[in-house]
Amino acid sequence: MNRQASASTRPVAEVATEFLAKQRIAVTGVSHAPKGHGSNTVYTRLRDRGYQVFAVNPNADTAEGDPTYPNLAAIPDGVEAVVVATRPEHAMDTIRECIDLGIDLVWMHRSFGAGSVSAAAAAFGREHGITVIDGGCPLMFEPASDPGHKFIKLVTKLTRRLPAEV
Repeated sequence: MNRQASASTRPVAEVATEFLAKQRIAVTGVSHAPKGHGSNTVYTRLRDRGYQVFAVNPNADTAEGDPTYPNLAAIPDGVEAVVVATRPEHAMDTIRECIDLGIDLVWMHRSFGAGSVSAAAAAFGREHGITVIDGGCPLMFEPASDPGHKFIKLVTKLTRRLPAEV
């Protein structure tokens, strides 16, 4: 993530604080079979921390004991922010839906692997006024973090998998 600083970029920690100040957050890709799905980890941690979280998965009726929604538009009363935790090729559809719904804060989840980051979707979102965190995980930041995610945050900062600015 070697992005040149411009007047519109902000430190990722500042944007993470803004993101985690939201109370209604959708997490895409939450699976009915949670083993090994980062989306489920993000979903349950935010839920356990008191957030109103909404699981988005068009192929499941429930996940983690909660109802799922086929898309963002189906969530009653909408959301303030979205964690994209699907394969990167689905990120553009989520960004387009965020544009249509007026959601202007999106986090594309990634720790060590490719994660859910789509450079094209992030750029498209930014062109349309969305603040996009394109890497890292909300669980790396307070008030959602834990010791394991703090360690992952350190490693991803050192390996430049966590953007310094967005």
